[in-house]
Amino acid sequence: MQKLHLVMGGRVKDPQGLEFQDLKAVDVVGVFPDYASAEEAWRGAAQKTVDDAEMRYVIVHLHRLLEPALPKD
Repeated sequence: MQKLHLVMGGRVKDPQGLEFQDLKAVDVVGVFPDYASAEEAWRGAAQKTVDDAEMRYVIVHLHRLLEPALPKD
């Protein structure tokens, strides 16, 4: 089964939260077929903004949103 992952990020309102300041400015890095490639893309994007505490990049498990009944393995 394909397990899609979305990597995205942007400026957050609170550095300890995940509420983005401007949804129009969210950086969508891409959709990846597995966690390993998503993590590699996340590391690359996050590294570019490592000194900016208000920038946050995340990995979203799209397969869990698309088919929530599947096991989370």
